[in-house]
Amino acid sequence: MNKWISRLLLFLICGVAGYFLARGISTSPGAGAGGMAGGFLLFGLTLLLESHLKRAPLRNLIGSFIGLIIGVMFANFISTVFFSNLLNDQQIILPLYGLTYGVFGYIGLRIGSKKGEEVHLPGWKLFPKNLPGRLSPKILDTSVIIDGRIADITETSFVEGSLLIPQFVLSELQHIADSSDPIKRTRGKRGLEVLRHIQKQVNVDVRIVDTDYPAVKEVDSKLIELAKEVGGKIITNDSNLNKVAELQGIDVLNINELANSLKPVVLPGEEMNVKILKEGKETGQGVAYLDDGTMIVVDNGRRQIGKTVDVIVTSVLQTPAGRMIFARLKEESVREGKGRELYYPLDSEF
Repeated sequence: MNKWISRLLLFLICGVAGYFLARGISTSPGAGAGGMAGGFLLFGLTLLLESHLKRAPLRNLIGSFIGLIIGVMFANFISTVFFSNLLNDQQIILPLYGLTYGVFGYIGLRIGSKKGEEVHLPGWKLFPKNLPGRLSPKILDTSVIIDGRIADITETSFVEGSLLIPQFVLSELQHIADSSDPIKRTRGKRGLEVLRHIQKQVNVDVRIVDTDYPAVKEVDSKLIELAKEVGGKIITNDSNLNKVAELQGIDVLNINELANSLKPVVLPGEEMNVKILKEGKETGQGVAYLDDGTMIVVDNGRRQIGKTVDVIVTSVLQTPAGRMIFARLKEESVREGKGRELYYPLDSEF
């Protein structure tokens, strides 16, 4: 709410200031309206600049600021030394000043931004640790970006804190997207599209991090080092990265574990309606799947392949790869139940 109030105030200030400034410069009837339009244009440019600055790493911003100051100082030196004899000629000196300050300011800004990436201050951390109430940043690895489910999770606002996307992860995605293998190329392009989708979500703070560790070769090891530096958590669906990170004391949010925990609870004796798709490993078994991908193994279901049938759950097995449900055909359970009803009265007569 505060963000929209501040933007509304800026909108009004730009419009009113543009109106009165234009009226002060020109007395023509349309000057005020033109000045107000110019103020609104300035407001739009300001919001565009804000969106780009928010995504820029702090090191780049500091470097750009220092570079701009040096560029302006150098332009001032050039102007004082070479243009002092032209001060009386306003038609020449003003364009020269504008050109000189613009060129050197731009060069300083660009060089400062680039050189800012190379600055590594000892003990400097991207996010200070152990601040009370501070949300830990979440670091995305390549596998979870390509997987794509993270975009749906962030859209629901279940993930709090900043999302960090390391530059070395982006480079790996770009390398996959440029692969000659069509499958890898499709996966890489999907990952880049997922990142674009996350960046467009208004409730998510996405930051591209340029921090790198040249001495570390593996991307997974770099992720662990970055998590240690910023005090963050790694979001992944890579079980190997999960194990290595936990051994080093890094908190991991595993998308696959989250998906398994959200699957509906199925209890023995529960009735389900499923479609038998293929035969199982054991003789006579049929295999069906729930909407979330959970496998259902149906005893004597092979002869029902291609049909939708009612089954009764007999047991549920939880494995490291996921959950597996064992069931039997409902018609067989009913038939056996009727057999028992006929048997027990006869038995009771003796």
